This record gives sequence, C-alpha cells and structure tokens, in this order.
Amino acid sequence: MIQASAPAKIILFGEHAVVYNQPAIAVPVSSLRATATVEFDTTNAGLHVHLLDINQTLPIDLASELVDDALAVTARMTLKHLACPPPSATITVTSQIPMASGLGSGAAVSTALARALSMAIGKPITLTDLNQIVYEIEKLYHGTPSGIDNSVIVYEEPVYFVRDQNIEHIAIGKPFRFLIADTGQAALTRLSVGDVRKLYDNDPAHIQTILDEIGSIVIQARAAIEKGDAESLGVLMGRNHVCLQQLTVSSPELDILVAAALTAGALGAKLSGGGRGGNMIALVSDENTDAVREALTQAGAVKVFETIIS
Repeated sequence: MIQASAPAKIILFGEHAVVYNQPAIAVPVSSLRATATVEFDTTNAGLHVHLLDINQTLPIDLASELVDDALAVTARMTLKHLACPPPSATITVTSQIPMASGLGSGAAVSTALARALSMAIGKPITLTDLNQIVYEIEKLYHGTPSGIDNSVIVYEEPVYFVRDQNIEHIAIGKPFRFLIADTGQAALTRLSVGDVRKLYDNDPAHIQTILDEIGSIVIQARAAIEKGDAESLGVLMGRNHVCLQQLTVSSPELDILVAAALTAGALGAKLSGGGRGGNMIALVSDENTDAVREALTQAGAVKVFETIIS
C-alpha cells in the first residue's frame, strides 16, 4: 500500500498582518493529519481521486480541465510538473482536520495527494516544488494567500515566515503545550482577509499602525520561543489577540473562549487563523491543561485538541 500524509497547522502569531509583509510564526499540528492512499487498478480505468469524507470521486484527465475541484487541479499540476501520465489507480483522500477552521485543511489534503501521486508513479517531488504547487492550489481556496499555510504543512516544521522571503525554521527553546479549541463555526479566510483589506484601503495609516504592532509582537515571540520563555509568550499572545480584535476578525465566540482559557489559568490565549469563527489557541502548562480544556468545553468549544511544539 502506498500512503502519504500531511499535518494540520496553527498560526501562533501574525495572521492577517502577514499578508502585508509582516512576519508570522506557524507550527505544524502533527497529531491531526490528512491522508492519501493509493490503490492500483489493473483494468486501466485511469486515475480517480476519491474524497472519502464526502463520498465523491473525481476523474483526473490531463486533456480536460472540466473538473475544477482543488484536488483535481492538484493532481493535474503534480502530473504535469513530473511530466508523467496518470497512473491507473484510485487515490482515496481523508482528513482528521476540520474544514474552514483555520487549521490548514485545504493545504494538508493537497499536500497529501501530491505526495501520494508522486510515490505512485515512482518519481519523487522536492519539498520546494511541492510547496510551490500547494501554494498555487491555496489561491483557489483563499484568493491571495500569504503562503504560510502551505510552507508549514509541506515542511512540517515551525517556521518564521515573511512573504516573498526565504523561510526560516525556528529553534524551540523548550516544549510548549497548546490547546486548540474549535468554535464549530466555519470561517472563510478569504472573506476576513478581504474585509481587512477594505479597512486598510479606507484608513491605511491607522491600520498600518496595528499591522506594525503585530509585526513587533511576532519578533518578540520568536525570541521568547527560542529562549523557552512561556510567560512572555503568553503575554504576547494576549497583545496579538487585541490587535486582531482591532482588525475586526475576532468574534464573540472566540473572545468568550479566550476569556475562559485565561480565567482557568492559561498563560496566554488568542484566535488563530482567519478568525470570525474557526479556532483559538491557549498556551497551557502540564498542571492546568485539564482545567483549561474543561473551561473551553464549558464555554462552548465543540472540540479541543492538544499539541506540543518541540
């Protein structure tokens, strides 16, 4: 059996500001994954991508672009890049990652599919080339993506990211434990990104001040991560969340979860991703993880995931 996978991701700092060339920090969530499994078909029936979670099958035909689903485009782009014909196989894609929640589900399924396809035809694809393909697919989901989702998911390492600059990998001073709480509300990143753009166009001087503040927070957060300074990191999370509130991308549900986490003893908490729903993250210690998880559940989180960044 040929199988490939890719992780979810969370943005620790810098969402939205990263679109305006400010830095951001993102980390993989390796415990949540998208998986693509290849089954070869001896009947020469061609290549199909089966989306198990919604029971949909997509035929992949390099001569036709009638099927414009993002995963069909991923398969075609991968085959064209590798200069290979489609194998006679079905690739089944499934994901543990909630969709439209800021966890990078779109980039993860595209990454898993492209990897599985390259393995099926026996022609490896470099991380650099895979990252570029998934970035192009991200444009279908988000319009004008920053490139951070595909980068952290393809490389599966914590990254310090500035648009159009080389990716920098971050040294983690000591392990940090985070809880990820899902509001249960789907949120389209392209809509919140578009609304921030409108704010910027209407009052660029004011919005730029907020974006610059976020950029400064990200730089300080990197230093705290590399030193293993959890207390400073928690304070910076709070400051970043306030900036995102000012950009109007938080929501009552996210704010309630942030407040609940802090009341229960979290060192820091903020929304993560596009906002207006989706997820928030809380920095916790070994001692208060259970209490914060319970508080988040009581405050309305439909799911709470745990991840350790090390």
